[in-house]
Amino acid sequence: MFLYSLLEVSEQTTNVVKWISVGAVAILLGVIVLIACLRKKGFDAKRLAFAGICVSMSFTLAIIKFSPVQYGGSITLASFVPILIYAYVYGLADGLLVGLIHGLLNFIEDPYILTPATFIFDYLLAFVGVGLMGLFGKMKRKEKACLPLVLGCVCVFSVRFLSHLCSGMIFFTENAVWVSLPDWAMGNAFIYSFIYQCIYVPADAIIATAVIIALCKTGVLDKLSQMMKPKVANQ
Repeated sequence: MFLYSLLEVSEQTTNVVKWISVGAVAILLGVIVLIACLRKKGFDAKRLAFAGICVSMSFTLAIIKFSPVQYGGSITLASFVPILIYAYVYGLADGLLVGLIHGLLNFIEDPYILTPATFIFDYLLAFVGVGLMGLFGKMKRKEKACLPLVLGCVCVFSVRFLSHLCSGMIFFTENAVWVSLPDWAMGNAFIYSFIYQCIYVPADAIIATAVIIALCKTGVLDKLSQMMKPKVANQ
């Protein structure tokens, strides 16, 4: 019954769902602040400053977008790159937090959802996957080597693709069809959502990965990493 209630929606309840999700945003922001306060190592000024810079840059780049389809599904100007770099430098936990904040800001800027479940998939899970880049930041790499970063991008955007795929399947089952596709695709929620996500997610991933590679090959990424790295306290 609980799962069914997450998926159930009607025109009369859409606005209610939206405000419920807005409330969830406020709660989640409170949780973020609580985690920051309880964190043993704390957040030094440099870490906080770069978190604000990277999130604001990602949010700004996300506004510069091209939408090949209606109702979402935008190709942005490498909007994930700043928070990917942040996650790479500061690790999994910090990457999860900046990804979550970026997702919530995107929701606040354009709060379009169908059910609470689609809110979770489209604005939470699709963005917190940024934290996975932090795992690849621990890999040893030579200067200007790109493989760990490329692998990180693949993992991050794979999580994003799967999250939007699940959300799209829910939209389809609620008869919320965005674009017309051949009959063989219109009869299956998975196929329809898969094709729809392929219209924009891979393109967004390729742009972001290309920018990461360019920054890496030119040595800019290594300089940024050195500048951003927190100072290690003397033992």
